[in-house]
Amino acid sequence: MPKRMKIERDKLAYEKEMLALGAEYIAGVDEVGRGPFAGPVVCAAVIMPLDAENLIDGVDDSKKIKEERREQLAALIRERAVAYKICEESPETIDEINILEATKRCMKRAVEGLSVQPDIVFVDGNFRIDIELPQQNIVRGDALSYSIGAASLLAKVYRDSLMREYDKQYPQYGFARHKGYGTAVHIRALKEFGPCPIHRKTFIKKILEERESGAPQNS
Repeated sequence: MPKRMKIERDKLAYEKEMLALGAEYIAGVDEVGRGPFAGPVVCAAVIMPLDAENLIDGVDDSKKIKEERREQLAALIRERAVAYKICEESPETIDEINILEATKRCMKRAVEGLSVQPDIVFVDGNFRIDIELPQQNIVRGDALSYSIGAASLLAKVYRDSLMREYDKQYPQYGFARHKGYGTAVHIRALKEFGPCPIHRKTFIKKILEERESGAPQNS
């Protein structure tokens, strides 16, 4: 029990520092889906209540949590949040401006879409986003900050649901299984069927070139 309590306190360390400096509303923002071959990048911004009664036990980096538990936690986050906003940027935008710029744009839209303006924004990663509000970068923030962890869960659950819907439209690729990431199954499907409308052409350029040329590819 003492070890668990220490972990929970650590996850609120950044928030407590800002609260001590006078902040009232702290937003966490995170993305999901920078690496996949297909589908949008999704960003969520969320302001969570930080009083003891409303804290949600188990909020963490979404990648560390099993799917069923992620969905339970995301439902609680949506229910208790002071405000939240989920945005996405399309594969076309990613191909046009690159994934980093698309992620920054997506994060900006999510933060600016909050119905309550935060006093500070915690951004997961080491890059800044184009907002007027004060921001603090936290590398591995989804594991270190309660607010960013909550945002990562919202984004992950939203994107996974979206990819399951895309799987119904394009069942030959297995999107429900791998969520668009470059697994061996996904690469074999691309080699057999070619791309569909939600593929990021800049991410699969080499695969498509090899497919067109008929060159063998290890997978």
